[in-house]
Amino acid sequence: MSPERQTFDLVIAANRLPVDKVITDDGEIEWRRSPGGLVTAMESVMRTQPGAWVGWAGDSGEAPEPFDEDGIHLHPVALSAEEVRDYYEGFSNDTLWPIYHDVIVPATFHREWWAAYRAVNERFARAVAEVAAEGARVWVQDYQLQLVPALVRELRPDVRIGWFNHIPFPPVELFAQLPWRAQLLEGLLGADFLGFQRQADARNFVRACRQLLGAPTKRDLVTVEGQHRRVRAAAIPISVDFHGLEELAKRPDVMARAREIRASLGDPEVLMLGVDRLDYTKGIRHRLKAYEELLSERRLGPPEVTLVQVATPSRERVEAYRTLRNEIEQTVGRINGDLAKIGAPAVHYLHHSYPREEMAALFQAADVMLVTPLRDGMNLVAKEYVTCRHDLGGALVLSEFTGAWHELHQAFACNPHDIEGLKQTILRAINTPAKDKQRIMRALRRRVADHDVQRWAARYLAALDAAPEVPQPTAGGPSRSAEKPNPAAVQDSSHAAAQEPAPQEAGR
Repeated sequence: MSPERQTFDLVIAANRLPVDKVITDDGEIEWRRSPGGLVTAMESVMRTQPGAWVGWAGDSGEAPEPFDEDGIHLHPVALSAEEVRDYYEGFSNDTLWPIYHDVIVPATFHREWWAAYRAVNERFARAVAEVAAEGARVWVQDYQLQLVPALVRELRPDVRIGWFNHIPFPPVELFAQLPWRAQLLEGLLGADFLGFQRQADARNFVRACRQLLGAPTKRDLVTVEGQHRRVRAAAIPISVDFHGLEELAKRPDVMARAREIRASLGDPEVLMLGVDRLDYTKGIRHRLKAYEELLSERRLGPPEVTLVQVATPSRERVEAYRTLRNEIEQTVGRINGDLAKIGAPAVHYLHHSYPREEMAALFQAADVMLVTPLRDGMNLVAKEYVTCRHDLGGALVLSEFTGAWHELHQAFACNPHDIEGLKQTILRAINTPAKDKQRIMRALRRRVADHDVQRWAARYLAALDAAPEVPQPTAGGPSRSAEKPNPAAVQDSSHAAAQEPAPQEAGR
């Protein structure tokens, strides 16, 4: 860092920086944009609003010095190998992740994992406090940093603090299993505004504060006793960079690649596609089971119909993920061994990630997109698919248990736990007349275009500025956050959340 400390009016804190370190053939270090929905969403925000991004660089050991990359000031936070194991793989992904996703697999509780989680959150809070300007807006991201809001408030009472949850927030009956439930809620209540993907998630949080902390609540407000503050929790669902992704999808080379993909697969009549992180929440096993039964019943079959399943590697040092990978690969092998034909696999299974151009081409090549998670905070893949279908082709099969379904309810909805129902939905997506599918796709695209990532960020930051309480300025001068809130911004975000379809809670 330069001798004169840089500070910023907008500070993003997330578990990871938006770049990955790459060693070139010449031995030089390069930083390249990371994959993932959070990075995709936040990167476009930082392009229009200069600020700092606090996060882990991805390697254990000492953190690199702060640096600028593509117009964003990056402030790396160090994690030791033990902290990667205990804070990230352990507490974040083997304790919190299962609880927040309906305990699809059992959660594991270890006190040393909790100690590492708290230590890393404290380190993030100190880094945020260091780079935040007087009266800055601090926007903390996701479940790995739930203690950061309160810790930052202790260090910097002058700043405006928001937190956004990219995954579901569980019902109190599940959240209550956490031995550290009170500390997590108190950490989040350090924020001025808490954003969630769905109304149900915001309600779950408010209910948890009322039942587990005894905090007074009224609609979407929680009163923090002893601090004379109120915290607002509301739904502001995340989205994608519609115009940027559509522009990419319309490039001649991307459209040519889509045609090439279909040709390389034998020009099937129906190409179905799944694109997921290899995670037990994504419903990949249920999807494969439904497809296998359709093949066995001869209602579908190669080479006329084929499935491409992209499974991006994820958390492979966590036991549940290693087990899942083995199960899926065995299932794919069985399907192809029993039901494929020579030169015409029933499933093309791809266990690696792809650049955005290739994904845009895959989306345009696919006749049916299968987005069937058992539980998902949003699932941006559904919105990316819709965005790439500028030709109004394709059909989206979408799980009711995604945040995306509450916005894209014209899609071919399914309950992925209901294998027979999932099979019928897949057949309906295939057999619905092209004219009707175009009408559906037009409506889906209109929704995503109108509610893109730029609007999401603007609505979130407006809601943060209009949060119930105004931070007190420090001795350094008046806080920008003390400006008069914009009531219209509050009404806009509240109204938009209220317009979401009532959630269906089957299977909770």
